Amino acid sequence: MPGMSVSPPAPRRSLRVRLLVGSLVWIMGALTLTGCVLADLFRQHVAARFEAELRIHLDQLTANIEMAVDGVPRLRAELSDPRLHRPYSGLYWQVDQAGPEALVATLRSRSLWDATLRVPGDSPKDGEIHVHRIGGPDEEPLVMMERVIAPAEGPDRPLRLIVAADERGMTDPVREFVGLLVIALGMLAAGLVVAVALQVFFGLAPLRQLRRGLVEVREGRSRRLDGAFPSEVQPLVDELNTVLLHDAEVVARARTQAGNLAHAIKTPLAVLGNAAAREQGVLARLVAEQVATAQRQVDYHLARARAAAAIQVPGLRTPLRPVVEGLLRVMRRVHAERNLQIGIEAFAGDASDVAFRGEEQDLQEMLGNLVDNACKWAKSRVLVSASAGDGRVVILIDDDGPGLPPVEREAMFARGVRADEQMPGSGLGLGIVRDLAQLYGGDVALVQSPAGGLRAMLTLPAA
Repeated sequence: MPGMSVSPPAPRRSLRVRLLVGSLVWIMGALTLTGCVLADLFRQHVAARFEAELRIHLDQLTANIEMAVDGVPRLRAELSDPRLHRPYSGLYWQVDQAGPEALVATLRSRSLWDATLRVPGDSPKDGEIHVHRIGGPDEEPLVMMERVIAPAEGPDRPLRLIVAADERGMTDPVREFVGLLVIALGMLAAGLVVAVALQVFFGLAPLRQLRRGLVEVREGRSRRLDGAFPSEVQPLVDELNTVLLHDAEVVARARTQAGNLAHAIKTPLAVLGNAAAREQGVLARLVAEQVATAQRQVDYHLARARAAAAIQVPGLRTPLRPVVEGLLRVMRRVHAERNLQIGIEAFAGDASDVAFRGEEQDLQEMLGNLVDNACKWAKSRVLVSASAGDGRVVILIDDDGPGLPPVEREAMFARGVRADEQMPGSGLGLGIVRDLAQLYGGDVALVQSPAGGLRAMLTLPAA
């Protein structure tokens, strides 16, 4: 409806919000999955490297172990890793030999100092490798790798070769990698979100251009949507322009038909009125009165029909000041014998921007009735002023006449009601004004004027 403000769409119905939220969900989901996969792959890689290093140490230990003449195992050469010579360094080896009752630790690395690795009591087969997690000398978590061999010098007394390393050598790199990965993926996510926001902003720019075009059509600055639009939006623009053109043609045909109907009815009425005016008698007076009533009713309903059709057409714009100045020139001639001061008191703001969103003829109809009514009752002065704001145009018509009591003001808008039967007029003027104003989404009211008489306040939608 005219004058109705358009509220912004709810966030859940916003295309921009949907695109941003959908993209954000997919970005977060994809990056989270990628981070988990990369972290797991790196964890597996580090674990494989860690166990491969233990395997190398175990192979070195196996290659350097030999049996002495007394049947006690010993090393031909020390292992190469310097951590094996530093106490509690986190890398250890140990050799257990089967005794009369159980396996006993016979050799161990210097890094164990005086401690012994407490290993599970499993029984690997000859040459088989087992991996366990155990506690170290300082209760640090260790990954242990063991192998059982049966030397040729004493096959009845197998040796268990053990190599163990601090598990933190495997978990710490993974933790550091995951931390860096989170930071990198977070920065990537932020960059992708910014990129998506820019893409949505520029991708929806044609819709903003379309909205501005529709606002120009609604406010009367344009009759159609102009501009270059993307191929996805151009069909919609073409259809909207087709609808606008069709509506304009429908309204034009309706106005033409209404005008033809008015001429078709008014001509017989005029003939009847002229014939009755030339005759005398009760019948002639009755015919003249009814013809005048019929003419007023035709004018009234045609004005309503014209206004009802006009409000359906977007883009209507009628500058206010030229219409007011033209009406005041007419009223000065009509009421010239009374020497009234009829003028414009003020137009708030830039007068060229004060415009009515509707038909010029309807504005002339409403203002003409109000100004003419003020001139009939004014003593010496009639002033017209206007202002615009909040999508409304407010036109004030003040006179210095006798005014009206508050209880009678609202009744003046009823059709056929007149303030004074001695004054010329039909009693339809103020009723037409209110009906037309309300059709456009406005209204009219009568209040006390600062000039002493009556003030008519006409509120209409602004263009």
